[in-house]
Amino acid sequence: MTMGSLRSSPLVRVPRRTLTELVDRRVAAAMKRHEIARDETAELRREVQQLRERTRTFELLLDGAGRGTARMPSPANLAGLQREITGLCGDPEAAERNVHGAFRLLVALESLGVGRIAGGTMNICGKLATVPLLARTDGAELEMLEIGTLYGLFAAALLRMTERTGATPSLTIVDPLVGMQLQNQAAIPADASGTPVAAAAVRTNLALAGAAGGAARIVVGLSGDADVRATVGDRRYGVVVVDGDHGYEGVAEDLRWVEQIVAPGGIVVLDDYGDGKWPGVQRALQDHLAGDSRLTLLGRVATSGYLRAA
Repeated sequence: MTMGSLRSSPLVRVPRRTLTELVDRRVAAAMKRHEIARDETAELRREVQQLRERTRTFELLLDGAGRGTARMPSPANLAGLQREITGLCGDPEAAERNVHGAFRLLVALESLGVGRIAGGTMNICGKLATVPLLARTDGAELEMLEIGTLYGLFAAALLRMTERTGATPSLTIVDPLVGMQLQNQAAIPADASGTPVAAAAVRTNLALAGAAGGAARIVVGLSGDADVRATVGDRRYGVVVVDGDHGYEGVAEDLRWVEQIVAPGGIVVLDDYGDGKWPGVQRALQDHLAGDSRLTLLGRVATSGYLRAA
């Protein structure tokens, strides 16, 4: 058979038509899948846009506007914080309960209060969750001292968290309240909240903590002032939160004073311990503990150190 007759043979023409039809069917199927994928993509884009619009209102509760840092912890961050607290306190269920409660309280108080709570979300929640677990009082009165309060919102939150354990907290606050935040004796002129740091704001926020907040004692001045120390030194404290001057000398002075006023078995919280932005805090504690001290470092949660007094 010649080449020409082979090309014209029905035996060749039939497979050629079959192949062409197969290719056509596959092209049509591919185009249909493409159209379906295009439609699905368009629908997905519409759903994403709707989700963004719906979640924006929710984000207004948690974003960083007006407080400098967002309150949107990841599940991994929350789980890590709970592990740190469990390692310090030995109670995973209580750690989880307190971390979740502390986060809800943080969001609520910053929504209702004046100003903001200073610090990152994990460190704030860590302090609020850990202190009540370490300072168990079985319903007894608990004297607390906060050195450096900013707007008093953290103090209000701590009162609430300790009350949840059945304790009866009594709070003393030391802060210069000069209209702006002081750090290492230097003024930070503009707060993210736009609110002046003043006693009126602190009182407004403490009122959110009910009777214990209303009864809180505010001593205006620096923790190193002799008259401030004389007033505050009239009692011994079961909890002392050191969150004032973050420079080496300021922290060292506060720790020396704390040695005199913390009750036996009392808890001392050193804020921003281990935070690379404030190296003087950790260095001051290390040098302090190298000497003769009543304090023992229990550990760290987020960027706060926890100590117990002998």
